[in-house]
Amino acid sequence: MNKPANVVFIAAPTIGNLVPAVEFATQLTSTYPCLTATVLVITMNRPLVETFVDSRSTVNSGNVSFIHLHSIEPPSPDQYQSGVGFMSLLIENQKPHVKDVLVDLMQTRSDSASSTVPLAGLFVDMFCTSMIDVANELGVKSYIYFASPASFLGFMLHLPVLIQQSSELDDSDTELKIPGFVKPVPVSVLPTFFLTRNQDDSCSWFLYNANKYKEAKGIIVNTFQELEDHALDSLSAELSDLPPIYPVGPVIDRRGPAGWKFNPAHEKVKMWLDQQPKASVVFLCFGSMGSLKPVQVKEIAHGLEQSGHRFLWSLREPGKGKLDLPGNYTNPETVLPEGFIDRTAGIGLVCGWVPQVMVLGHIAVGGFVSHCGWNSILESLWHGVPIATWPIYAEQQLNAFEMVKELKLSVEIRLDYRGEDNDLVSREEVAKGVKSLIELSDHPQEIREKVKKMSQVSKKAVMEDGSSFVALAQLVDQLLADV
Repeated sequence: MNKPANVVFIAAPTIGNLVPAVEFATQLTSTYPCLTATVLVITMNRPLVETFVDSRSTVNSGNVSFIHLHSIEPPSPDQYQSGVGFMSLLIENQKPHVKDVLVDLMQTRSDSASSTVPLAGLFVDMFCTSMIDVANELGVKSYIYFASPASFLGFMLHLPVLIQQSSELDDSDTELKIPGFVKPVPVSVLPTFFLTRNQDDSCSWFLYNANKYKEAKGIIVNTFQELEDHALDSLSAELSDLPPIYPVGPVIDRRGPAGWKFNPAHEKVKMWLDQQPKASVVFLCFGSMGSLKPVQVKEIAHGLEQSGHRFLWSLREPGKGKLDLPGNYTNPETVLPEGFIDRTAGIGLVCGWVPQVMVLGHIAVGGFVSHCGWNSILESLWHGVPIATWPIYAEQQLNAFEMVKELKLSVEIRLDYRGEDNDLVSREEVAKGVKSLIELSDHPQEIREKVKKMSQVSKKAVMEDGSSFVALAQLVDQLLADV
């Protein structure tokens, strides 16, 4: 029997980073009750984050607890050039406070009756690698919790080489050999932070984090062997000096926001879905940070009408400021074509932010037009819902490329969309993508069958003796080896 121990988690203060970290903490402590987890929360005025933390604080009060770090002055605009720069500095400036919390946890446990419960490790997400310095100073083992795919981990670890070759990569038709990918990767699907590396500080921060990964005792990846077998195998084969990699996914919030806080608007969505035929609805959602310009919104609306298929559309208004997140429209009709709501009342529903997992798990949903955030991809695969790719930001273009070209698990609307002024997905493209999901008109039934099979495989991976279950056991053995 394993000895009792405590682990600490810290993640970037966005819902897309915090949810996977908390879910992994929950999975770890529920599978191994000898472990308790403390999640350190960076305060950043994000209502969605606070709602999530409040709800999970109540649900997981036994094995997973939360500590809010002291609020600090945010970085001033002259200190950063991008949202990534702002967040990275905010995290960096929390190092003294994180050290204080870790020291307090270590002293509290050594001074109390629970002196046999040591601090076994610090888990940091892909943006919080500066905290490895704190762990090293205190003699605590550190681990990376990587909430993106193994393929993107390969890209991140290959980043120093790509930057050295950057003068040769200005042609969008160039294709690259990148660890984690079978096929050559077009420059056009590389992350925006790399393509704009000379315009702001985003790429330098990603490079900083990537260089820290090898200092950790292990890298935990939110994927599973059967999904990304080539990517996982190639990381060890093509990259040297890597710590052990543990694929423990899919780590997802299977309850979704519906389990966090009651919302009448969400009940309206559920009631509407309950009235729709099986696998007849296309769900459109672009993530907690995704929104589209008005001219693109109108093209989507026209495309949905042209398709003639049922739809549920999570429509978000762009944030007002550079660092502001999207919000719900007070009146979505102001941005939609005139009469659209009335004309589609029988087959469609436009809503604001919506509990995605609840929607994807509903029997009426037959397809998902997605921004291809990795959490969304894993949730969609878990529920067996095929995706039409529409990436927007972060590593989503690479994710879309992997899903369409490498794994052949998705339908392509676009692989390289970035929402720039001259970048418009036409109504015809939208209609074609929707029809492909529901009718499979331009794609064989093989895609839907492959997604259904991967859904079953994903569930088996986390069951006893599954690939991710075994990887988790190996991680815990290493974690507790010296405790």
